Amino acid sequence: MTETNSPDRMGASTDIQVAAVYGFSRISDPDALRMTLEQVCRAGGVRGTLLIAHEGVNGTIAGPAAGVAAVLNRIRAQPGLAAPEIKYAWAEVMPFHRLKVRVKAEIVTMGRPNVDPANAAGTYVAAEDWNDLIADPDTLVIDTRNDYEGEIGAFAHAVQPNTSGFRDFPAWFETEGRALIAERRPDRVAMYCTGGIRCEKASALLKAEGVDDVRHLHGGILRYLETVPEAESLWRGECFVFDERVAVGHGLALGDHVLCRGCRMPVGAEGRASPRFVEGVCCDRCFEDRTPEQQARYAERRRQMEIAERRGAAHIGEAARQTAKRSL
Repeated sequence: MTETNSPDRMGASTDIQVAAVYGFSRISDPDALRMTLEQVCRAGGVRGTLLIAHEGVNGTIAGPAAGVAAVLNRIRAQPGLAAPEIKYAWAEVMPFHRLKVRVKAEIVTMGRPNVDPANAAGTYVAAEDWNDLIADPDTLVIDTRNDYEGEIGAFAHAVQPNTSGFRDFPAWFETEGRALIAERRPDRVAMYCTGGIRCEKASALLKAEGVDDVRHLHGGILRYLETVPEAESLWRGECFVFDERVAVGHGLALGDHVLCRGCRMPVGAEGRASPRFVEGVCCDRCFEDRTPEQQARYAERRRQMEIAERRGAAHIGEAARQTAKRSL
């Protein structure tokens, strides 16, 4: 799969276009929008997942370029969503088996549906301006991703909340983040995540909690890695992505990490050298949590995938994992 911020690709008439999209806007009738988007998706041969809530739209879809464009145009027609965040990619085979358009309490789960990122989020910071912002000693930089993401890569000097899920971020702010801000007394707070959606919502949380100057990286780490030359970069390590690439580096080049099939966590070179790492089965993180029966089942799945690969065919379900599961 190739990824780009542009919807155009020469000679891609036989390929499947993939679009990860999100936007925050107050939606008065999510059920009505759900029905409309589902109709447009089915008419255009589009599959994937779209989540709709009172706070906005989020999801990843794939299909013929014309069908994907029709869905995105309908999203753009929604008041407040004229310019949603979109990342395009191309796949040789359809990466989703079905279409799911669902109404949820939140489009990215924080457990705080009353937070209003559509109207009260922090200030966007472009990738090319990010270095100057976070290099300022009066800026407190906070990573809004999960612990396993921060372990393999982060911006220099960023605070790592070490949460296991985004839902844990509000509790971290109450127990540690607020005290950290009171202690350091920064002029501003800068937040980031993989694709922009989590830090945008987290910025609205901090503003609701009384933090005046909150900023967040527009387009997230992925846009930064695309935009900022490696020689000028303040990024250290690799960026975890929720697809089969596992992790990427500058220029979105494929990283060194692989995915443990037992726990779905990234495993670097050191982890792969462990005797507890078994390709397709388990790693140090999950070895003791998996029964022999589970390990045997994972090993058989791995064997079937290898057989399918030798035959030049995609193992059932594998195509669906060739693209991002959600906007990040």
